[in-house]
Amino acid sequence: MEDLVHFLKNLSPCLSKVSRELSTREKELTHQVHREILVRCLDQVKTLAPILICSMKIFIHIISQGGKGADEAAENRNYLSGRMSDELNEIIRVLQLTTYDEEEWDADQLTVLKKAQSAMESRVRAAHDWLDDGRAMRGGVGEKSLRQIIEQAERLAERYLPLAQAEPIAKLASQIATMTDALCELRQDGKGTTPQAESLARGIKEKVNELRSAVASALVAADKSGTAQTAHTVSGRLEQANKWLLNPHHDDRGLGQRAIAMIIHEGKKVAEGLPGVHKAEILQLCDEVEGLSRQLADLCAHGQGNTPRAQEISRQLSQKLYELKNRIQQAVVSRVVEDFIDITTPLKQFTEAVLTVEGTPGREQNFNDKTHALQTFSNRAAKTARMVAAGGSGGNKKLAEALLTSASQVESLTPQLINAGRIRMSYPESKAADDHFGNLRQQFAETMQRTRALCDEATDSADFVKMSKEQMQKHAFLCEEAIAKQHPQKMVDNTAAIARLADRVILVAKQESDNSEDLPFIQRLNQAADILKHSVAPMVLDAKAVAMNITDGPAISRWKESNRALLNSVGQISNALHPDQRTSPDLSQLRIGDVEKVPPPRHTFFADKVGEPLKNQPLPSNLGAVSPTLGIGKPQQRSVSPLPKWARGGIK
Repeated sequence: MEDLVHFLKNLSPCLSKVSRELSTREKELTHQVHREILVRCLDQVKTLAPILICSMKIFIHIISQGGKGADEAAENRNYLSGRMSDELNEIIRVLQLTTYDEEEWDADQLTVLKKAQSAMESRVRAAHDWLDDGRAMRGGVGEKSLRQIIEQAERLAERYLPLAQAEPIAKLASQIATMTDALCELRQDGKGTTPQAESLARGIKEKVNELRSAVASALVAADKSGTAQTAHTVSGRLEQANKWLLNPHHDDRGLGQRAIAMIIHEGKKVAEGLPGVHKAEILQLCDEVEGLSRQLADLCAHGQGNTPRAQEISRQLSQKLYELKNRIQQAVVSRVVEDFIDITTPLKQFTEAVLTVEGTPGREQNFNDKTHALQTFSNRAAKTARMVAAGGSGGNKKLAEALLTSASQVESLTPQLINAGRIRMSYPESKAADDHFGNLRQQFAETMQRTRALCDEATDSADFVKMSKEQMQKHAFLCEEAIAKQHPQKMVDNTAAIARLADRVILVAKQESDNSEDLPFIQRLNQAADILKHSVAPMVLDAKAVAMNITDGPAISRWKESNRALLNSVGQISNALHPDQRTSPDLSQLRIGDVEKVPPPRHTFFADKVGEPLKNQPLPSNLGAVSPTLGIGKPQQRSVSPLPKWARGGIK
């Protein structure tokens, strides 16, 4: 514990100095995006620092007592120290940047490789230190660094490199992983200083150096070839595909075909989370696109890319790709509506399981069940966030990057929260364990809320409300089915789902209102949202009355009426979200003299700038004069406005 106190004394002034200097540096950055990243990373470092100290404290407490949970505590500590290191590395990277292009998506392989190489090199020293220390145990920072180097290499081989370069890198990564597992077992058995273990450690260092050389060679090859990478979003990939389809006989080094393959891959991933009919529709579209793409590629390979047959296939393929893209986006909206309808219950139930008093029957089984539910929810939320980044972000780089970051944090934070919960169960009287669990629980809740907010921001509000209404109608049907079959619990569950969906619609409407500067639009939307807000409670109360007496006819009628009013309120929000579309008058009923029937101009920006005294001055009386000098020298009986009638708010 003395070492921890000493570490804290050294860490605190360093973090304070970093915080002060970055706050000053942030004001000097010329790009708003860079400033936002810097502030976000610094806030994360400030938040994570006390949590890291708390995790180290609980680890020391467990080790000193020789109790259970040491592995979980070490995992928490390593995760938090790794998160802080990542945030600091991101700060360093951003401070070195000089430009930011909203349209630039790491569009070439070279940029991706450079980032990966930088991430790997930053972890080499810690990995080497761990390999050199025969007494270092598994689970330390050094081993984690080595595992992260392996993961980076595997990701490069899987996603970014051509087969000729990917195979040797993947093979090296696999060999290093196997050798590392063997070394960990030897050290765990107290044989870390034996000749066998030392030889194995040297072999791993050699393999790591080979891997670094292979990545460097791939970087050089990418620099020479200049091969473009497929876009990060479905919209970007569709654009790349269409460039090829407009001129299929042109050699684009396979970029168009790779973009089509990625759209198909994304479509199949989206289809996995859909119900039967919708899943079958997207999979059928994927198969059709894949077949047409293969036919066109065969024609191009035989030099027939400019034939009428190839042009016809290109036209069909382009049409099918647009259809697939629209289906993917509809599915993404559906996933956002369904998966984020309730982000608090899984965490709440897990927390209740953790805090269950020792000796309660079924305590361990309940914890395992709630752990599984939390992990399932977390995995699906992260997967949906990635789907939104790829298929629903509309090519917004900043938003897509934030979604991917949040998804990764949700995935990595969930097992740490579960570990902290297990430690809290083992040490219910420990304040350190309780604080540690509370810290990670708060982190998880904030990360999940941020992920949902980003998904909402990326999703078209009108589509969201439309899909939410469809889901509410589905749950209303299930409520009626529950009434018919006399299942009160199903009535309660589906009513709760309707209420949560209504709350989500209100939240999205408020966000849309806050982001707008159009006062009439804001007023319409807020009014519709308030009506919906006041429609939820009556519907819930009426549903509760039905659940208490499932055969009460008048109560059922009241619930149906209040539920119908709620759905109508959702429809009003949907109408408010659509732009004002003024209907044109019937041309057959118009006359030249019907000036009063012409709708006033929607925007009068110029007229709004003109003061009332100037507006109210009359027009000159001699507008019909032929000579421009007619009337000069004659005294004017009234002041004349220099502005035409339309500029004073009238009709042109």
